[in-house]
Amino acid sequence: MTAIVAHAAPIRWWHSRAVYRFMRHHLALVGIAMITLLVLACAIGPYALAYDSLQIDLRARFAPPLSGNHYFGTDPLGRDLAARLLMAGRVSLLVGFSAMLLSTLIGTLVGVTAGYRGGWVGAALMRTVDGFLSYPSIFLVLALAATLRPSPVMITVIIAVTSWMETARIVEAEVRSLREREFVQAARMVGLSRRHIMFREILPNAIGPIIVAASLAVARAILLEAYISFLGYGIQPPMPSWGNLLNGAQQYLASAPWLAIIPGAAITIAVTSFNFIGDGLRDALDVRDDHI
Repeated sequence: MTAIVAHAAPIRWWHSRAVYRFMRHHLALVGIAMITLLVLACAIGPYALAYDSLQIDLRARFAPPLSGNHYFGTDPLGRDLAARLLMAGRVSLLVGFSAMLLSTLIGTLVGVTAGYRGGWVGAALMRTVDGFLSYPSIFLVLALAATLRPSPVMITVIIAVTSWMETARIVEAEVRSLREREFVQAARMVGLSRRHIMFREILPNAIGPIIVAASLAVARAILLEAYISFLGYGIQPPMPSWGNLLNGAQQYLASAPWLAIIPGAAITIAVTSFNFIGDGLRDALDVRDDHI
């Protein structure tokens, strides 16, 4: 008699409980939709507009929104605000994503090392984290931005090196809870290297909190870039960013309020959407709900 062996069908990631929980989080879906539209608009929109972001037309100064082909109006130099807003979105979103990637990388490396090694190595690393956290990050950002030459790359690095500490604390706590689990002990028994255990065995099991922290880090980076550019220490004109668009609009709040309202709305939409996505990911990746 031929033995029949039944194999369980593999569960595709799009059929997982995490995806199901995320799809039930309506605000997270709204956030995904808004960020997708924003990214597409910033990537494609400038090519579809009638005006370039640097094109000056002094005869069209302070044109209000919906004036001919100036859908969002114009600025004090007659430049099309829609084109400048979308080009600024490229810069601000690129800084936000890049700073998130760099800060997550730094925080993950520090957190994994401190959580797994423990002892004096872990204590030294976490006291370093506490030292950075003891100073308000905005003061560190402003001090570095005022000292160094501002550019998109430099602003990205400044935001990243002042924002990795929260990720490090989250990862360190998660790794500490995983390092004594059975699969880690089994990996030690078969002689796997410390690096293999840290980055091939433990880190994939701690990826959930890292993803959540990364999604929220994008919103934080966009806000920080807007803040320091608004104060004049960030991205410098004529290169637009949402922050320096607000900086240039502050003296025209009464006569041309759209110059501040429109970039402010873009910042609000981006930051709120990433926060919605972070909330959805946190609920979806909560392993405590897996038994339900």
